[in-house]
Amino acid sequence: MATVTKADIVNSIADKIGLTRVETKVIVEGVFSAIMDSLAEGNRIELRGFGVYSVKSRKSRMARNPRTGAPVALEKRYVPLFKASPEFQQRVNKDLKKGRKKAEVKA
Repeated sequence: MATVTKADIVNSIADKIGLTRVETKVIVEGVFSAIMDSLAEGNRIELRGFGVYSVKSRKSRMARNPRTGAPVALEKRYVPLFKASPEFQQRVNKDLKKGRKKAEVKA
């Protein structure tokens, strides 16, 4: 599997909609920034057909340093979560299965 970068996303969108890469980069960064700002405020973001972004609270607890075994106190923290929509999950599952079948046929 390949890694897709923000630049790859910008290039793909720019090619599809006909804007320059600079204009598209501003839009993509604006969307990412809006998502992060909204989550930082504790909001839930629902994008129909894509998924839901939310924030979960993790309690403070004692953990251990895996290298030394020494106890480490972890403070209460918030973790961003993403849950894909059923449509999103079906598309990924279907497309990856197709890709694997093609790879298996070629081998």
